[in-house]
Amino acid sequence: MPLMQINPHNPRLHLASRSPRRRELLTQIGIHFDTIVFRNPPRDDKALDETPHAGEDPLAYVERVARAKAEHGWRIVDWRKLIAQPVLAADTTLEFDGQIIGKPFDEEDAGRILRQLSGHTHRVLTALAVSFDGRVESSISISEVRFRTLDDAEIRRYVASGEPMDKAGAYGIQGRAGMFVEYLAGSYTGVMGLPLFETAELLKRFNYPL
Repeated sequence: MPLMQINPHNPRLHLASRSPRRRELLTQIGIHFDTIVFRNPPRDDKALDETPHAGEDPLAYVERVARAKAEHGWRIVDWRKLIAQPVLAADTTLEFDGQIIGKPFDEEDAGRILRQLSGHTHRVLTALAVSFDGRVESSISISEVRFRTLDDAEIRRYVASGEPMDKAGAYGIQGRAGMFVEYLAGSYTGVMGLPLFETAELLKRFNYPL
């Protein structure tokens, strides 16, 4: 059976993410896409469980989750008889002092995470994965971010804004939390949730025209 080919005249992909930031970043570099939204829970697929395994390395964790999302997205393409085009998925998490820090459970948890990050350096890990025609490739972006010392009042105000609630590490660098960042080494777009350099390089492996 011949391998599937990407249409060079009208290249598109499926984005397996609800994130408006990822949609904005793909649009920024001229990539056309259709969004795949997973059900909740997505067909009770245990492979999509984002709970870290006991003792799991943060890099292994974030890559596992991204690859699982891409593979599940490709299954959805088959189930729903969608146009066969690459599925791009991503996952972002923070690593601080060897701990995996994901999205806050509630406002209290968001405040706790921000107090933990205050005055310290953490790593932002964003893994990308592309699934197409039975093939899966992945890549990881690693950035270092240092927060200035935050006082309790500004943490409370930031949490009250609602911005931290759907973001890994309880902050969005492209929003109000940009004023917390004292130092950044790595990929700004990676911290946002979709590192554009790594995205382009990963798509090139599939001969996706950019």
